[in-house]
Amino acid sequence: MIRKLLRRILRRPEDNARTPAASSGPVSIPREQHGISREQILPAARKVCDGLQAEGYQAYVVGGAVRDLIAGIEPKDFDVATSATPEQVTEVFRRARMIGRRFKIVHVMFGRDVIEVTTFRGDSEAVTDEHGRILHDNVFGTMEEDAARRDFTVNALYYDPTTETVIDFHHGVADLKQKTLRMIGDAPRRYREDPVRMLRAVRLGAKLGLIIDPAAREPIRSMSGLLENVPPARLFDEMLKLLTSGHAVRCVRQLREEGLHHGLLPLLDVILEQPMGERFVMLSLERTDERVREGKSISPGFLFATLLWHEVLADWEKRKQAGEAAIPALFDAMGSVLDQQAEKLAITRRIATDIKDIWLLQPRFEQRAGKRPYRLLELPRFRAAYDFLLLRAGSGEVEQELADWWTDFAAADGPQREAMLRPEEAPKKRRRTRRKPSGGGNGPADAA
Repeated sequence: MIRKLLRRILRRPEDNARTPAASSGPVSIPREQHGISREQILPAARKVCDGLQAEGYQAYVVGGAVRDLIAGIEPKDFDVATSATPEQVTEVFRRARMIGRRFKIVHVMFGRDVIEVTTFRGDSEAVTDEHGRILHDNVFGTMEEDAARRDFTVNALYYDPTTETVIDFHHGVADLKQKTLRMIGDAPRRYREDPVRMLRAVRLGAKLGLIIDPAAREPIRSMSGLLENVPPARLFDEMLKLLTSGHAVRCVRQLREEGLHHGLLPLLDVILEQPMGERFVMLSLERTDERVREGKSISPGFLFATLLWHEVLADWEKRKQAGEAAIPALFDAMGSVLDQQAEKLAITRRIATDIKDIWLLQPRFEQRAGKRPYRLLELPRFRAAYDFLLLRAGSGEVEQELADWWTDFAAADGPQREAMLRPEEAPKKRRRTRRKPSGGGNGPADAA
């Protein structure tokens, strides 16, 4: 307690900027104003809040779920923040397990639903690296301190399912209604603590239709290099959220505007400047956004296959012109591009395998004779590779006739397929070479 008091007294001016002067205290907003009913909260999240409150702890649905519900968007996840420590949470719920190193959290399971429960974070000096990025932060605190530690005002909202009220410390509800994404505290410092916040600003701005507040936007371009210090695996997770947000086109354009794409997709500028490259990528992202809005599944492998394809094409063409055989050249081009991309994003081995499968099947669509089309149809990755072919045709990379042929062939029955097959080229006869008689003077004629 004495140490915490001294930190507050000796706090630097930039530390004081963490909590804006406007947030002198929490505002309790009733259901009539925010519009969220208890029934809109996932039952498992309600049970967690009810269970913790019954034991005398504070417990609220927090962050993105509250933000999205106020904005009229169905949340993907429901997280809970509480005054209970992780150990106390595990005592309340039988099916709960503690995870995390940087900040301990608890996963509480109800059937298939997993609720992430975090203890209120304290206002203290965390362990940071030389750039200011937080490495370890396991200090607990009050609800007010927890709100001040969150990144944007629209994420510092706490919903109580019991009273159906929203507790707002930093005027996040007002910012949502005013379509403004505002940082809590000093933006440069918050970006140094966690550079991923810059990517989150782009994603939330695109998803919610918010304009990034100038104080939060201006430092981004000059601080984008901080992404180099973020583990590639974490960057990959954030990039997936960006691409599957339902607003991938806007996100990618905003990334380029802010200069953030260099730390995520270093090849993006090169790809978009290639003939048909921009049309192909944007067509892919538009169709991805459509699938998200329609509630359809999204394949990360397919997404990254489309983003990197035209760089593979360019490399492949160079190798073929240098005299390499087509398929070995394609293998080498794929490996080169994926290795270069892996320096920024830790694409998992499984996803990298999916990407390669989609790319490798593209030359096989040119083969429309004999048994090869039938074998291609039976492959597990045919559908993904076929969708990829449709994108190539839609962008003008290949003839539309090729994509139409495969569309018809896949839908046809046995006799129709037989009629569609193209005449197979007669195999070239191998020229038989005669063996030369062995020399050495040891044959029967020489012996005579």
